[in-house]
Amino acid sequence: MATTALALKANDPCWCGSGRKFKRCHKASTDHIRPGRVSPPRPVPPEIPRPPYAETGVPVRTPGPHVRTPDVIERMRVAGRAAAEVLQTVGAAVAPGVTTDELDALCHDECIKRGGYPSPLNYGAFPKSLCTSVNEVICHGIPDDRALVDGDIVNLDVTIFLDGVHGDTNATFPVGQIDEASADLVRVTRECLDLGVAAVAPGRQVREIGRAIQAHAEGEGYGVVRAFVGHGIAEQFHTDLQIPHYDDPRATTVIEPGMTFTIEPMITMGSWQHEIWDDDWTAVTVDRKRTAQFEHTLLVTDDGVEILTLAG
Repeated sequence: MATTALALKANDPCWCGSGRKFKRCHKASTDHIRPGRVSPPRPVPPEIPRPPYAETGVPVRTPGPHVRTPDVIERMRVAGRAAAEVLQTVGAAVAPGVTTDELDALCHDECIKRGGYPSPLNYGAFPKSLCTSVNEVICHGIPDDRALVDGDIVNLDVTIFLDGVHGDTNATFPVGQIDEASADLVRVTRECLDLGVAAVAPGRQVREIGRAIQAHAEGEGYGVVRAFVGHGIAEQFHTDLQIPHYDDPRATTVIEPGMTFTIEPMITMGSWQHEIWDDDWTAVTVDRKRTAQFEHTLLVTDDGVEILTLAG
């Protein structure tokens, strides 16, 4: 009779025969993420300019041109760089024993320090200033009192509203030492983002972005989440421009210079289908296998693309 993984202790040899300790090998696959305690939303000083939904919790999406004016583009460069700096700072704080709520507090403070509003806060009543998605959480994880543990992976999704526009970026970080399979997932997901960015060029359809991402992810044996997509962004957090991360034949919008949008592929070890927790936000893989994500905000130029969310 085979021994089940659930019967092993963290420091026992793993059941798979790898010779590694169970906690370093397959323990992560049996420890599913559970909701923790969520602290109250953090206050924003009154002098910080707010997006329209900040008080009501109700985002209003209004139609408008996808191509931005030079003034909006210049402000987005500043907001994008600020978002990248915040992500860099919060990512450096990721470590075993740190709670996602502590990371939220750091993100909140770093946004305010730059004169910005943390865009997720009260967007559709989202209660925190940062999205923290651990292991099998695809996206929109709510920071809570769960401490990160050695071997986790965590995506940090940072968006800042600064000078009337949003800058949006995210990355997946290892917590302590992660297993080889998780490291490969993170690497391939980053490669998917890079290939999606490389597919951006005036005159192409946005479908080409998803085609490049899907081909690489599935070629490496991973799944591509369909339910959550990249989006137009500027004065509004999300516009009606959608950027699928798979080859969607409906994605026929032609890419034009001056467009600003995100690419943010969510790549899975197993099934690409998702479920939503009772909090109406947290999306997890149906098979509870791990998933990773990376994101940039982009500006389409006359001959290619400019990444707006790079730290200075």
